[in-house]
Amino acid sequence: MKVLVTGGAGFIGSHVCDEFLRDGHEVIALDDLSGGKRENLDPRVRLAVHDIRSREAAELIKAEKPQVLCHLAAQMDVRRSVDDPGFDADVNIRGFLNLLEAARVSGVKKVIFSSTGGAIYGEQDVFPAPEGHPTRPLSPYGVSKAAGELYLGYYRAQYGLPYVALRYANVYGPRQNPHGEAGVVAIFSQRLIAGQACTIFGEGKQTRDFVFGPDVARANRLAFEKDYVGAINIGTGVETDINRLFSLLAEGAGSTATAAHAPGKPGEQLRSCIDNALAKKVLGWEPTVDIREGLRRTIAFFREKAGTPSRVHG
Repeated sequence: MKVLVTGGAGFIGSHVCDEFLRDGHEVIALDDLSGGKRENLDPRVRLAVHDIRSREAAELIKAEKPQVLCHLAAQMDVRRSVDDPGFDADVNIRGFLNLLEAARVSGVKKVIFSSTGGAIYGEQDVFPAPEGHPTRPLSPYGVSKAAGELYLGYYRAQYGLPYVALRYANVYGPRQNPHGEAGVVAIFSQRLIAGQACTIFGEGKQTRDFVFGPDVARANRLAFEKDYVGAINIGTGVETDINRLFSLLAEGAGSTATAAHAPGKPGEQLRSCIDNALAKKVLGWEPTVDIREGLRRTIAFFREKAGTPSRVHG
C-alpha cells in the first residue's frame, strides 16, 4: 500500500511515517520543510519538498496515486492564527482543498485528517469532551480545522471519499520543534536544558490534555486499518495545568529553575480535555505513555540534541 503523509518531515508526521513503514507500506512524505526536518525521516521514506498550496503538491498526488492520504501539514500555531487569520486560512483551508481535489481525481481510498480536540470545542461544557460536544473554537486555527472536517463531510457525501478526522489533544514528544510549532513542552524542555528562563503566559492554571506523539502516530495507522468514517478524539482524558507541567519538566531536567509569569494570550482556552472512549471502541486505541514517562523521554531527546549530559537518572 502506498501512503502519502503531508507534513511528513514534521514532529507528528515523521512518527506517522515510522508507523506505516513498520507495517511494510511504501511511504512518501510531502513537506515544505518550513518546520519539518529531513533528519526526522527514515531513509526509506521518499521526501517531496512542496508547499501544500502549490500546483506541484497536487500534481504529486495525481502522479503517485497513493491509496491513503494522511494530512498533517498545517499552520498549527494558535497565537499566529489570532495575529494573522488570513494566513491560517490560506494554509489550512485552501491548502487542504488543493490536496482534497487532487485526492478525489487520483483515486485516493481514504483520507486521515489531523484535526484538533484541543481547539475545536472551545470552552467546554463537560470534561472530558466527547465528539458530540458543540464545536465553538476560540481561535482561527480551531475554525480552520472545523472547516476541514466540514469539507471532508462534503467530499464523503458528494464523491464517496472515506475519511477519519483525528481530533488530537495537545501533542508533545521527541522531534517537536520548539520554534515552528509553538509546543509548550518543547519550548520549556529546550530552555530548561540550556539553563534559560521560562515564561508561563497567564496564571498557569489553564489545563491541557497532553498526549505523547508516538501514541498519536499509532492512532493514524489504526484509523487506516479500521472501517470507520467520522471524527475521533485522540487524547488521554486527563487535565494537567501548565504550572504542574513546568514542575514535572524541571524535575525531569534536574533543574531548580522557576518560571516567570506574563499576561495571558488572546484566543487561549482556560481548560481543555477530551474523551477517548470512542477511540477505544472503534480503533482499539488508548494512550500507552503517561505524562511523567512521556516528559522524561522528551527531555532525554532534547538533551541528546543539545549534547548535554544528564544530571538525573532513572
